[in-house]
Amino acid sequence: MQRKRGSMQRARVNGVKLVYEIHGTGEPLILIHGAQSDRGIFTGMLPDFTDQFEVLTYDQRGSGQSEKPNVEYTMGMMADDAAALMDHVGFSSAHVYGVSMGGMIAQELAIRHGPAVRSLVLGCTTPGGPQAVSLEGESIERSHSTQDLSAEERGTALAKTAFTHGYIEQHPEIIPALIEARRKQPLDPTGFARRMQAAHAHNTFERLSQITCPTLVITGKDDALIAWENSQLLADHITDSKLVVLEPAGHVFWAEQPAQSRDAILTFLQKHKR
Repeated sequence: MQRKRGSMQRARVNGVKLVYEIHGTGEPLILIHGAQSDRGIFTGMLPDFTDQFEVLTYDQRGSGQSEKPNVEYTMGMMADDAAALMDHVGFSSAHVYGVSMGGMIAQELAIRHGPAVRSLVLGCTTPGGPQAVSLEGESIERSHSTQDLSAEERGTALAKTAFTHGYIEQHPEIIPALIEARRKQPLDPTGFARRMQAAHAHNTFERLSQITCPTLVITGKDDALIAWENSQLLADHITDSKLVVLEPAGHVFWAEQPAQSRDAILTFLQKHKR
């Protein structure tokens, strides 16, 4: 199938209109973003993949430029969205890399649509459920709050939980940049609330053995949003898996340890190319 590359496109799948882009050539790779972000979070890392992979990025339901229906969302529903979008663009199967909430969706995708997943990268994520390790704190509560917060409040809280204190000290521009980003593109209250409900209900712990594809679990040791021990849980219960813990690194480990994370992920994906 001839696919249009490099520009924003739209597709209606599972009753929702999703915005997506395709870049590069090679084996199919789908990147799945986290709860508060959209496909733009992968812009900086696209060059790492596009010379070897045909990369699909998209805005999930309730985020970015995709539709935000006011209905109950589940991780299974959003995994089905991803599978339907893959089918729409002609990916019969693909390597899958999901971060944070995107890693939750990626787990469900591998469980519900196993043959469609060639290999799996789970970044800074969790199996959920009562076995998961929870973190608490005011910044976490504010960064995940579905209340109407100002750009300053939400951007500051997100920065303090997504990055280590040392990294913020070295890069003081991060907090103003996140505030400005949230000011330019506020979170849609309906879509974000529905997405957070799905995230809170996420639980794959008892089904992790159903993930049979090769899996890389990668995270930052200092993650203040999703404790790194959750990555250990994932690796312990997915049969064909490898765990990489980067330090010092917070939730956005690929920014704090760009070379190490890039090398680990690319080495893994290259090993499992067909």
